[in-house]
Amino acid sequence: MTAVAEPGAPTAGLRTEYPFTLPRGYVDEQGRVHRAGVLRLATAKDELTAHSEPMVRQNAAYLSIFLLMRTLVRLGTLASVDRFVVEHLFASDLAFLQDLYRRVNQQGHTEAEVSCPGCGHEFLVDVAGTP
Repeated sequence: MTAVAEPGAPTAGLRTEYPFTLPRGYVDEQGRVHRAGVLRLATAKDELTAHSEPMVRQNAAYLSIFLLMRTLVRLGTLASVDRFVVEHLFASDLAFLQDLYRRVNQQGHTEAEVSCPGCGHEFLVDVAGTP
């Protein structure tokens, strides 16, 4: 007998969630800093829903806000990640998440090839900041 996967269950071996550490961190209203989080792969529905948002239709710059809002699974100990949270990230953290979103959804990984400025040796670095 062949096992049948549940509808919507991730395929074995397919990585769908990517842990990360923000460079600065989101500071909540109580002054707590939230740096560790998880970003999941975007679905077609995420993309379509974000593009249909009235704010995105009025200002295309909001597209990344809505995409991140939909795909951020966790950020620190926050109960949820909503538009307010994403809009109040430091610019460096927003840029980091935009790059991470692009990497995992277009390239399928969080690694970047870099080279040592001293010796020129090339190696991979996990830009998500996870150990």
